[in-house]
Amino acid sequence: MNDAAPGNQDSPSRRSVLRTTAGAAGVVGVSGAAGLGLGPLGGTAAADAPAGAPAEAPVPRRQGSTMAGVPFERRSTVRVGIIGLGNRGGSMIDLFLALPGVRVVAVCDPVRAKAERAAAKVVKAGQPSPAVYTKGEDDYANLCARGDVDFVYVATPWDSHFEMAKAAMLAGKHVGVECPLAMRLDELWALVDLSERTRRHCMQLENCCYGRNEMRVLRMAHAGVFGELLHGAGAYNHDLRELMFSPTYYEGPWRRLWHTRLRGDLYPNHGFGPVANYMDVNRGDRVVSISSFGTPALGLAEYREANMPPGDPSWKETYVGSDRTISMVTTAKGRVIRLEHDVSTPHPYSRINSLGGTKGVFEDYPARIYVEPDHKGHQWGDFSAYAAEFDHWLWKEHANPPGGHGGMDYIMVYRLMQCMRLGLVPDFDVYDAATWTAPVPLSHASIKAKGAPQQIPDFTRGEWRKPRSGVDSVKPQ
Repeated sequence: MNDAAPGNQDSPSRRSVLRTTAGAAGVVGVSGAAGLGLGPLGGTAAADAPAGAPAEAPVPRRQGSTMAGVPFERRSTVRVGIIGLGNRGGSMIDLFLALPGVRVVAVCDPVRAKAERAAAKVVKAGQPSPAVYTKGEDDYANLCARGDVDFVYVATPWDSHFEMAKAAMLAGKHVGVECPLAMRLDELWALVDLSERTRRHCMQLENCCYGRNEMRVLRMAHAGVFGELLHGAGAYNHDLRELMFSPTYYEGPWRRLWHTRLRGDLYPNHGFGPVANYMDVNRGDRVVSISSFGTPALGLAEYREANMPPGDPSWKETYVGSDRTISMVTTAKGRVIRLEHDVSTPHPYSRINSLGGTKGVFEDYPARIYVEPDHKGHQWGDFSAYAAEFDHWLWKEHANPPGGHGGMDYIMVYRLMQCMRLGLVPDFDVYDAATWTAPVPLSHASIKAKGAPQQIPDFTRGEWRKPRSGVDSVKPQ
């Protein structure tokens, strides 16, 4: 999960951490509803929605050619630059350093001590000392401009993701961004357009797509074990109250402050990405609308009342983010995906991760399965019984991967670097990144409109109709 600590951010957003999203500048010349870039985008609309659905979201004209199915350039060594070296970036660097054929050539964070610790890790791993960028809020642009960087990894606070991904692609670099890709719909479109124009991949580094259970369910779904797919669910239900009020875990209150700005699902990617893969979203199906509902915002204020001393800066904050958001996403094929988000109330960790079809259902947390003809009597079956046949080759090859989150971080980085070294098509692309992030602004708009459906744009501009490869990959020869 991306509990990312900061690196450089777009100035002035870093210097003014309290800025609202309404103050964010537009990027493609559109008007923003509630400051979220939700206004008309112009262009033509495709009639992809099921019969009776609201009008299709407008799709701007393509400015380049599609990035769907475009391979990386083959290279013997991938040279990586890392922006943001806090909780997330400071640990992920270890995984890049653990891989053969990968060099960390540059690191960037405005907190010099963090950058120096990262540089020391690089040297300890036996690589040359990397270039260090710590001079001000915009020094990340100098890292992106280097001629010896192939891939830029961004692990910074959310409102900086757009500018950093943009800078990387404009400098001719492929870029991977922690969740979410951006916070505004017009920013998502701008990154799609920029990826197509520059021919650089811009990817959401969604580690949960590489979880062992998720990859097993993916292969089972593609093998027809669940029959015709009907519904799925994903979530980020994770009690973060203590961390969000910690004076040291995050550098500043940036994550908590998003709860003063948006009412919707701030972090849909971990739940949405895996289910979208199961259903071949953008690869034969696509999501067309989202309807979201939110509870009152009570949890953070109650936690503050019980735990924060008088005079703490948090007492100046007014929380509007729903404690629990529930969204219903529909697809062009009529399937339904339920998304949930709750980081403000007591709850054991769960991403829900369920999938159902005409032959049965899988549910996670804990993992259990019921599919015909294997199971009878309305009793859950043993999901581990399917490991030998359906575990993905990545998990068979790396049975005990290092790193956090049960090894999924390592699997993700290994596979990405493998694709770059061998010149393969990445497992997911800018269209997936934009799709998985679109619920951030759209759920906010839907909640404000009392659950009214919001149309999810076709970021692929029609390419979704063509089946193509994804995370359910074939092992390279």
